[in-house]
Amino acid sequence: MDSIPPQDMTRIRKGNIKVLREDWIRVASDLLISKGIDHVKIQNIGKKLNVSRSSFYGYFNDQNDLHNALLDEWHNRNTVNLIAETTTVCATITEAVLRVFRCAVNSARFDIPMDFAIRDWARKSPVIARRVIASDTNRINALTAMFERYGYSLMEAETRARVIYFMQTGYNDAVIKEDMIKRLTLTPYYVQIFTGQTASQSELDAFTDYVASVNNS
Repeated sequence: MDSIPPQDMTRIRKGNIKVLREDWIRVASDLLISKGIDHVKIQNIGKKLNVSRSSFYGYFNDQNDLHNALLDEWHNRNTVNLIAETTTVCATITEAVLRVFRCAVNSARFDIPMDFAIRDWARKSPVIARRVIASDTNRINALTAMFERYGYSLMEAETRARVIYFMQTGYNDAVIKEDMIKRLTLTPYYVQIFTGQTASQSELDAFTDYVASVNNS
C-alpha cells in the first residue's frame, strides 16, 4: 500500500478530506450575507457542505472561532485592500482617487455585500460594532493621509476623505443602482467633485480599461 504524504495525513486528521477550512468560511460568508449572523450555525453550514460536525471541529475550536475567521476574511478583503489602494504611488490625486475607485468595481478587492452583512451584525453586537467603528476609522484615516500626500491641508484632506467614504457607503446601500456605463460617464465628474481637480483622459482611460478587465475576467 502506498504511503500517504504528510500533508494529506494532516487533512485527514483535521476533518473530512472533501472539505477544507476555506469551504466552511465560504459557506459561512454566504449565509451571513444572505440570511444574517443568526443563521451562521455549524449545523446549517455542515448541511450545505454535506459533512458532519466533526469536520468543523477539525478546523475550528467552536462557533466563536468561526466568527473570528469571518471577521478576518472581511478585514483582509475590504479594509486591507482599500488601504492598499490609498497607498499606491500615483502622479496625481486624481489618479490616486481612481485607484481607490477600483475597490468599488471589483468584488475581489472589496466585497460590498460582506461589508453590509458585517454592519448588520454590528447592530446586534457591541463587540462587532467596535470592530466596524475601528475599521471605518482606519479607512477614513488612510484616505485622509492620501489627500495629505498631494498637498491638501489636514482639515481639507479629512473632509474630502469623509465625503468619498460616506458617499460610497451610501451609494452601496442605495436601492437605485447605476449601470456601469452610466457610472463611467459620471466618473470624471465624481473625481472633480472629490478632488477639486480634473482627471486626465489617460487616467480615465486607464480606469475604464481596468473596469473592462474586471468584467471580462
